Amino acid sequence: MNFKINYKDKESAARNGIISTDHGNIETPIFMPVGTAGTVKGVHFHELENIGAEIILGNTYHLYLRPGIDVIKKAGGLHKFNGWKHPILTDSGGYQVFSLADNRKLSENGAEFKSHIDGSKHLFTPENVVDIQRAIGADIIMAFDECTPYPCDYNYAKNSMNLTHKWLERGYNYFKTTHDLYGFKQAFFPIVQGSVFNDLRKQSAEYISSIGAEGNAIGGLSVGEPAKDMYKMIEIVNSILPKDKPRYLMGVGTPENIIEAVSRGVDMFDCVMPTRNGRNGMLFTWNGTINIKNKKWQYDFSPIDENGLSYVDVSYSKAYLRHLIISGELLGAQIASIHNLGFYVNLIKTIREKIKEGCFTSWKNNVVENLSKRI
Repeated sequence: MNFKINYKDKESAARNGIISTDHGNIETPIFMPVGTAGTVKGVHFHELENIGAEIILGNTYHLYLRPGIDVIKKAGGLHKFNGWKHPILTDSGGYQVFSLADNRKLSENGAEFKSHIDGSKHLFTPENVVDIQRAIGADIIMAFDECTPYPCDYNYAKNSMNLTHKWLERGYNYFKTTHDLYGFKQAFFPIVQGSVFNDLRKQSAEYISSIGAEGNAIGGLSVGEPAKDMYKMIEIVNSILPKDKPRYLMGVGTPENIIEAVSRGVDMFDCVMPTRNGRNGMLFTWNGTINIKNKKWQYDFSPIDENGLSYVDVSYSKAYLRHLIISGELLGAQIASIHNLGFYVNLIKTIREKIKEGCFTSWKNNVVENLSKRI
């Protein structure tokens, strides 16, 4: 994997570049639709391609449990199993294990947990998580880490960070002794932790930088902390992480979060909000977020989004989409998901254009307030 920076904003840390992988190039900043189980929920891949998605994210925990690694290996890897021909990134499953707080046990060896499907017991270690992601065949794989909850006290955050660092050393050393299974190269990203404590984030960023991996991630944010704390942690971490490597902010976030994070030097994003919120009738637009369930849209026969770039935006009306969502029709969830993903891809493309044009910061200051409105 290679990363080349082509443009830099003069008034912020925003930059535009290209990540090269064996499954194609990814222009940054980039938003990655979340395809937890090897599919972006309710959206066909040709629809993702039509809106301009360049990479999707899969999840190690979920794919490990279903369909199982044997199935994916026999298919020849996730690309052949699901038919997506472009790059894939896999999360290590650390966040999912974190969410199973009542059904897990952490130790220096790894994380023992019970499946949310059938209650069966499993163990994730830094080494077998590499093996699982090798078998999945993602272009970018993540180190196994512990995602700290918010709020947590300083000692918990410090011990969690130290455990993440120990797991990283083992996982990365093991990664370097193993090989890809399907004839294309895989990159390994470690993850900065440290909750919202300045000194821990600094310490973790310095350690992660010393590893010399092909890219780096920032984890443990967007878990309930105030946005101002998230932005402060990003600034601390990105002042330390190598400038010539892509920086991935995991699980973030709202359109305004993404713009603010880009201005602080982040290159890669993923979030379930476009599809999850879409299924619940929340539509992102340049003028703010629409709750399509509201009665005010019942007789609004105008297009879903006259400024939208996906085909659903002009093919269906607000009133019709409201009817579908209120009725619990699957088509409603699909239309809203495609609209939201199209908006996010359009947002990230616009960000790139503004960086290239040299007006990103002034543009940011003009649009952020609108994006946070509720219509």
